[in-house]
Amino acid sequence: MGFRTLCAVDDVWEGEMTEHELDGHEILLVGLAGGDVKAYQARCPHQDVRLVEGEFNGRRLICRAHRWEFDACTGRGLNPDDCRLAEYPIRIEAGQVMVETEDVWPLYGHT
Repeated sequence: MGFRTLCAVDDVWEGEMTEHELDGHEILLVGLAGGDVKAYQARCPHQDVRLVEGEFNGRRLICRAHRWEFDACTGRGLNPDDCRLAEYPIRIEAGQVMVETEDVWPLYGHT
């Protein structure tokens, strides 16, 4: 499939997160502190809750349901630390956020 346009980079603000759908994948874009953008699975690996409904401070992403926390720079679980978010490859071209969905699938953790 290759990289496909998801949105304009101007739509992803530092310290904010947005949810998108592409090729049947629910994708969460996060605007990291410092201006970088990352793309992760849009649902918490715990109980499939939409992460966009949680909290994000530019560094940590917290699910609203059970307060699972993730490092927004790496997708690594912080609390608990034995889980992670699937990360989508991303690149910025001509002011557009481009995402690759091939071979990326949501990860799910313990309950």
